[in-house]
Amino acid sequence: MSGFPLFDAPASFDRAGLAEKLRRLASEHVWLGTSSWKYEGWLGQIYTRERYLTRGRFSKRAFEAECLKEYAETFPIVCGDFSFYQFPSEEYWRKLFLSAPSELRYALKVPEEVTVKVFPDHARYGARAGLENPTFLDAHLLENAFLRPLEPYRSQLSVLIFEFGTFSRQTYETAQRFVDDLDRFLEALPAGFRYSVEIRNPEYLGPEYLGCLRAHNVAHVLNVWERMPGVGAQLAVPGIFTSDFTVCRALLRRGRAYAKAVDLFTPYDRVQEPLPRAREALRELIRRAREHRIEAFIFVNNRLEGNAPETIRAIVED
Repeated sequence: MSGFPLFDAPASFDRAGLAEKLRRLASEHVWLGTSSWKYEGWLGQIYTRERYLTRGRFSKRAFEAECLKEYAETFPIVCGDFSFYQFPSEEYWRKLFLSAPSELRYALKVPEEVTVKVFPDHARYGARAGLENPTFLDAHLLENAFLRPLEPYRSQLSVLIFEFGTFSRQTYETAQRFVDDLDRFLEALPAGFRYSVEIRNPEYLGPEYLGCLRAHNVAHVLNVWERMPGVGAQLAVPGIFTSDFTVCRALLRRGRAYAKAVDLFTPYDRVQEPLPRAREALRELIRRAREHRIEAFIFVNNRLEGNAPETIRAIVED
């Protein structure tokens, strides 16, 4: 039996209508896109199966190599999560940026080699698991291994994201110690890129942290994550907009582990758990960004509700 129907989206999905709404929002400096893009679950919805046939059969290889071009027919921006796990080569960047129209904008996560203080006790870290990271907050490494190769594509980069995992009390006894290290790091960064910071410690979300970001014109990433307050609660924090732009990553329902969301929602072909409060909070963020006249970059993950394109469509519906 063919597995194709598993990935078929409802016939009612209006890709052209969504694309038009997102273009209008982008013209007002509100950019909505998804976290990553290589999802077969979006076939029949964002992607057209016939474009990826080889000898009459769907080619996963062709799909993954070419689907960003079709993604850009609907979405004006995309968040590249892949760069968290590596320093991509110059050849990789060249292929990526040539694989889609030059109008497509990008947000990229900075490699964890710069943002992880202690390597997690996980098999993929091998002998480094549990050890201190000697390149944590190494601005020199970031500039040479990540920023310089991106220079030719800087006009297409909207923002870079420093994602920090949850720090234990053993790692940072107080939030202020993290802020002190962050301040020195941000001070050492080269100009010319827009930077943003995502934290996973809710107790850090206070005046010292926000003041540090504001001093460097760096945005706080409003993130929907397992332990963080929701976007609505973060928007209520005084001075939450620390720059002339803002970033939001709607990743997970509060209280749900990432692995659990993967198990629940794969293959991401439909919304399985609508979250009305999360959707309304994202609409409120759009309203606030317009009110404050700041640029907004908003990214929705499949693991939030099960299917990021449907979530975005629901957010922007009139």
